[in-house]
Amino acid sequence: MNSELSFDSMDLSSEILKAVRAMGFEEPSTVQAKTIPLMMEGRDINAIAPTGTGKTCAFGIPMLEYVQLKDSRVQEIVLAPTRELALQIGDELTRLAKYIDGVRIAVIYGGQSISRQITALKRHPQIVIATPGRLLDHMQRGNIRLDAVHTMVLDEADEMLNMGFVKDVTKIIEATPSDRQLVLFSATTNQDVLTIAWKYQHDPVEITVEATKKDRPQITQYVIAVDQDQKTDHLLYLLDADEYQRIMIFCNTKFMTDKLTSRLVKEGYDARCLHGDIPQSKRNVVMSDFKRGKFPILVSTDVAARGIDVDDVEAVINYDLPNENEYYLHRIGRTGRAHKHGVSFSLVTFRESVRMDEILKYMLTAPTPLKFVDGVLCTEDGTPFFSNI
Repeated sequence: MNSELSFDSMDLSSEILKAVRAMGFEEPSTVQAKTIPLMMEGRDINAIAPTGTGKTCAFGIPMLEYVQLKDSRVQEIVLAPTRELALQIGDELTRLAKYIDGVRIAVIYGGQSISRQITALKRHPQIVIATPGRLLDHMQRGNIRLDAVHTMVLDEADEMLNMGFVKDVTKIIEATPSDRQLVLFSATTNQDVLTIAWKYQHDPVEITVEATKKDRPQITQYVIAVDQDQKTDHLLYLLDADEYQRIMIFCNTKFMTDKLTSRLVKEGYDARCLHGDIPQSKRNVVMSDFKRGKFPILVSTDVAARGIDVDDVEAVINYDLPNENEYYLHRIGRTGRAHKHGVSFSLVTFRESVRMDEILKYMLTAPTPLKFVDGVLCTEDGTPFFSNI
């Protein structure tokens, strides 16, 4: 597949091309160039692609191209592991559909009023983006039927299945026609993803997209060795440098997220927090305000690592190292987006140095593996991956 394929050469509608240009895309990313033509052909796809490479447009463009506007049944389904990601996908598909009259898109997820979602489903959306549990709930209530689904996408399938949604996802897939198109997107692969592919896909095309120099977020990453009781002091030092106007700070627990946010506010910083115990309505407001630049510092658990799509986050700070290796990539992937340069800092205590070693080993076997050059961990083009302070 030619990675230099242009949007103009993909035989896309004028409405989609107009929307793509309005969104500022000049040429397709690698995953888009590989995926869009295959989806337009109706092929099942199992794609392994890093975060931040344009996956939503890769599956969203074909879905919008072959949706039947006069058919009021649900034709396209996208499953996402979190409500934040579902909302993000809904926003991006809405932008892609801006110039297509008659497209109706619904986003349904847990934590929102079910009556409000029933009202949205009564408008007969052709495209539904959903979290598995809430979609299954609506199916069992008789609010939605999937017997006319043409295309089904599992976004971040690896994470979704890791979160325990295997049975729900299986039930949802089995409620769709056996000849529907099934497309899986994952950052990594695991046995559950392979099982779903083997059981429900038909002659799937395997796509592996390594983050090329063009696609890969440009992120300078620093590891800062600290004593446990000095973590906050080092964090304040970074914030006092006043170099970054939009910052995400990650903690592992809700307690630490609240505690650190309170400390920052007490020190005079305009910071807000995000975690699972915060009501969904308030979380939506916090995320919206952060995207709009109404406050500069967001302190979060991993609940937001895959759900906030902000192009100008300048720095990510790991106050705690994540418990899962791949979450490190998801966290730092919040910066360096839209071809901008980003920076990340990890505050690592002696006790956490073992976790840091595990993350380094994971990097060497990740979908876009790293390599050692003269004893320094580097990307494939020789750029140092970490710097030490």
